[in-house]
Amino acid sequence: MSVNAGPGNAGPGSIGSENVEPENVGSENIGPGNTGPGNVGSGNVRPENVGSGNVGIRLVGVLAGLVTGLLELCLLTLAWPARARWGPAVLRAERRRLAWLGQRTDERPPVYRYLAVRALLGVTGGYAVLALAFVSVLFLGGSVWAMATGDSQVVSLAYPGVRLETGSGAIGLSLGLVLLALTAAAVELVAWAERRLAVRHLGPGTQELMRRRIAELTDTRLGIVRAVDDERRRIERDLHDGVQQRGVALAMLLGRARHSPEAAPELVEQAYAESRRLLDELRSVAWRVYPTALDELGLRAALDGVAERAGVPVQVRYGLRERPVSEVETALYFVAREAITNAVKHSGARDILVDLREEEGTVVMTVSDDGRGGADPAGGGLSGLARRVRALDGSFEVRSGADGTTVRAALPCG
Repeated sequence: MSVNAGPGNAGPGSIGSENVEPENVGSENIGPGNTGPGNVGSGNVRPENVGSGNVGIRLVGVLAGLVTGLLELCLLTLAWPARARWGPAVLRAERRRLAWLGQRTDERPPVYRYLAVRALLGVTGGYAVLALAFVSVLFLGGSVWAMATGDSQVVSLAYPGVRLETGSGAIGLSLGLVLLALTAAAVELVAWAERRLAVRHLGPGTQELMRRRIAELTDTRLGIVRAVDDERRRIERDLHDGVQQRGVALAMLLGRARHSPEAAPELVEQAYAESRRLLDELRSVAWRVYPTALDELGLRAALDGVAERAGVPVQVRYGLRERPVSEVETALYFVAREAITNAVKHSGARDILVDLREEEGTVVMTVSDDGRGGADPAGGGLSGLARRVRALDGSFEVRSGADGTTVRAALPCG
């Protein structure tokens, strides 16, 4: 994808005047590994996308895996010739069960190797979890009953120099809690292994990854085209409402001076003042379109300039060792400027922090403020920035609440 982040790139919420060439789809590397932080190429099968459910739901999924594992072992050993009849139904049931473990998979034909390995894992893991849960319930239930009925016996524990006396109920309760914690850990371990196995065998293939990558590239390019059109309209408004009005006022003053010789000195003085304001307005529009400091002095100096113009205290923490490529640098600049502008104009922020750092080959910018929140990620400015960042294989996130707003953008270093 050809993205020319040239001087036409513009202000808050803009994407700039990128040259979008839809016919150059072939110039992208659409392999399975060419997926950035914001891509969909990896599908919904990444293990890190899970874990938001509670342990109870995953416990049900693991125990259900014990039952389905026994069924699958029986079918694989006794009904192998009829696998075409029962295979699709078993795999559909497995996909529903995997959803309880927090894993989404794609629709695809049965993978019997997966069913065989998963059956063994489900039976062994499920049995271990069931045994731990059963023993922990026995300890906890027996201990609570003994302590409630007064049947708890005194147990003496003798150590060198120390002698402890406690009730059998307290010991049983402690052991039950330990076993319960081990049960929860076993559930998480088995669920993690199940998810990894599903990712390996049921994840999207090369063709599916390519299809998703192409769909994502098509979407981001359409977003860039829309953002370019929005930016051109914004520039037209700036010129019409600002520069053009100043020019009209200047022409009227000069016309009055031409037709009123007696008032000419005063009108020329007013025209001179209006011309200075017109120049200031032109400088402001040019700065909003693209700051020359970004190319000449780099991102740090450009961010310092934004901080000086903000009108509220803005702290910039610059932790990059090397200067990013121009496309990434431009995107980060406009993210910071839009976030700062929104914080000053709309949230009433009194303090803003811009943090820029590198994390494992990725440049991460976080802009946070102490305003009243209310930022809308679907708004024109932020949505335009999101499209720009994702067009560069990055990720864009906005979190806004009563305690302030945080805008986070992550882009590949190069």
